[in-house]
Amino acid sequence: MALSDTQRPEQVQGFLAKVRRRLRRAPPTAWFGMAVVTVYLAAAVFAPLIAPYGEYQVVSETPFEPWSSQFLFGTDQLGRDLFSRLVFGARNSIGIAFVTTLLAFVIGGSLGIIAAALRGVTDQVLSRFVDSVMSIPDLIFTLMLLAIFGSSVLNLVLIIAVIDSTRVFRLSRAAALNVVTLEFVEAAHARGEKLPWIVAQEILPNILPVLISEFGMRFCFVFLAIAALSFLGVGLQPPMAEWGSMVRDNAALISSGDITPLIPAAAIALLTVAVNFVADWFLNESSGLSDDER
Repeated sequence: MALSDTQRPEQVQGFLAKVRRRLRRAPPTAWFGMAVVTVYLAAAVFAPLIAPYGEYQVVSETPFEPWSSQFLFGTDQLGRDLFSRLVFGARNSIGIAFVTTLLAFVIGGSLGIIAAALRGVTDQVLSRFVDSVMSIPDLIFTLMLLAIFGSSVLNLVLIIAVIDSTRVFRLSRAAALNVVTLEFVEAAHARGEKLPWIVAQEILPNILPVLISEFGMRFCFVFLAIAALSFLGVGLQPPMAEWGSMVRDNAALISSGDITPLIPAAAIALLTVAVNFVADWFLNESSGLSDDER
């Protein structure tokens, strides 16, 4: 039933009040995580405005030039400004990891909910197929597929998304199985509601908090996988800036006591920790209601 014009503002106000209450209860770790994620997102969105030089621009004839007022983190092996590459790397690393994770959830989440809703043969076929894919180690499977299809951005996104969707399938199926047996879902079946309506109105809203919190966790795994593949030389390809490949390209500086290669590595670690803080807080908030929300 559609909401009236007077009901909509009340519902919006109630939602905003609930958000404010939850934010007030957020622990310091959650606030730290949200602050770090905000800074990273700002760097990704406004990279051309923040970076003093272009992503591919060679600004020095001297490779591995030391830190200075002109080059905040020095230059890389080709004379490109490392600070600019680090900022543009945020856009590439975070953007591609987000799209990959979103695609994995669309594929795995949809199939998991369908398997739980239909059960029977459909559930068995999808579950056994997922089990067979998960039996192959992820890194080996990914490297094999990248060797066959090539290391383009599109192939990297599709391969990692399909492989990671198996984990999402298992989670969404397990969560949906706990919902499909409840009375309100059985009542919807008895009323003659179609499967798409039951999934959209009854199943998905009840498992959405679990999926959202898992999204943060899966994003971290995908983000780290892309960085690892780029470090190995089979992920994002030059001249695209990516934090994993930046660690590899500047690793020679470690032997001379230069910590420059550790900066992109620290950027990877900091974002991973921050996202995990936020995801843990959201999961704890979604798992139970406070006294004033009961």
